[in-house]
Amino acid sequence: MRLQRRSFLRGLGVCVALPTLESILPVTRVLGAAPATPATTANGMPLRMGFVAFANGSHYAQWVPKGEGRDYELNEGFLALRGLKDKFQIITNLAHDAANSWGDGPGDHARSGASFLTGCHAWKTLGSKLQLGLSVDQIAARQVGQLTRLDSLQLGVEGERMYGSCDTGYPCAYQYNISWASESLPLAPEPNPRIVFEKLFGGSGGKEQEAARKQRMARRKSVLDFVLDDVRTLNRSLGANDRRKVDEYLAGVRQLEQQIEKAERFKTPEPGTGMARPAGVPEDHEQHVDLMYDLMALAFQTDATRVISYCVAPEGSNRPFLNLGIPEGHHFLTHHQGNMEKIQKVSQIERWYMERLARFLRTLDTMKDADGTSVLHNSMIVYGCGLGDGNRHNHDELPVVLAGGGGGTLHPGQHVKLKTSTPMTNLYVSMLQRMGVTADRVGDSSGRLEEI
Repeated sequence: MRLQRRSFLRGLGVCVALPTLESILPVTRVLGAAPATPATTANGMPLRMGFVAFANGSHYAQWVPKGEGRDYELNEGFLALRGLKDKFQIITNLAHDAANSWGDGPGDHARSGASFLTGCHAWKTLGSKLQLGLSVDQIAARQVGQLTRLDSLQLGVEGERMYGSCDTGYPCAYQYNISWASESLPLAPEPNPRIVFEKLFGGSGGKEQEAARKQRMARRKSVLDFVLDDVRTLNRSLGANDRRKVDEYLAGVRQLEQQIEKAERFKTPEPGTGMARPAGVPEDHEQHVDLMYDLMALAFQTDATRVISYCVAPEGSNRPFLNLGIPEGHHFLTHHQGNMEKIQKVSQIERWYMERLARFLRTLDTMKDADGTSVLHNSMIVYGCGLGDGNRHNHDELPVVLAGGGGGTLHPGQHVKLKTSTPMTNLYVSMLQRMGVTADRVGDSSGRLEEI
């Protein structure tokens, strides 16, 4: 096997991308320099950009840190992330003015979802006609998407809503989609792990891929069963470190595949509907959220794409958390009006989401690129919401975490307290410029953030 920058293990209807390897990718060790080409670090590693959106704001009093700069204390909501404090930064006083009413009446959740990655205002008066703006992930995908097999990925855990009326008359598309390819084209987040897995490992598409997938399913074969010859040939060309790295990576792929297969075999009705979940969607919500995070991590590790958005819950989500002993819906609880029992339950839900994020970041931190740095170091991951405090429905003081090192261009381990109501889109401009993407503005941006 001739080793090239972008190597794949191939078989019938299967294409398994490899992580970056010392034997394949020559490393230029120029520390501190700006990326020489789009979406790469100074060392030539892939630079990844991810956006994770959660719903219904936060209990902000348990979010905002104590102190500023590097000498700050994490609040109790960040318990799960304390061991990763030097891997992320908290940015406060970011705002989405476009999520405010602007005379359009109620509908904060729809506007929050619509503006989160676009910085654009959704107008209720447009009825079923959509008009928003290009989201930051798609601005990046247009310019760097040709570098990877997939220009971008959109992930979620709840079904898509492209049509109908939601949140006091806004089209549902605003509330349920955070990624927009144009001002009238939302990109629905995919909630089915099987579909995402096939995008990453299922080959070039078309009838051949579908026939091969059905054959694998019928014979209970793994995608890895179809690339064993390539694996053996590859291993003869690799050093010991890379062979170990490939073995660990393939074991991770197989583990994910087995989780999806289990969800396909044991399908139960969706609570309250009497309808079976789609094949591939886990019955357990925590497993579902984690599985989508794992697929996100694998996509970054293999450089299948460098741009991903993940909606862990759409705005206004009223999901109960029975696994936490909470039968009430999340959205209902955020309107607590000072009720301490409801506040405690909201805090418990937020800590659960933070635990899922911490698990994901640890996964990225254990994945190593060819130069020995971690995938997390070579990533920029935004975790946040377009709603500030879930009880107040404000759109300033947004809860925002920026994780990763940006290939050495970011300064994690700090609390960045900005000027009041700094546009959230200023953060996006700063990220795009680090990706080598030409973009002077995103939505209502007014500049870039120098502090991060």
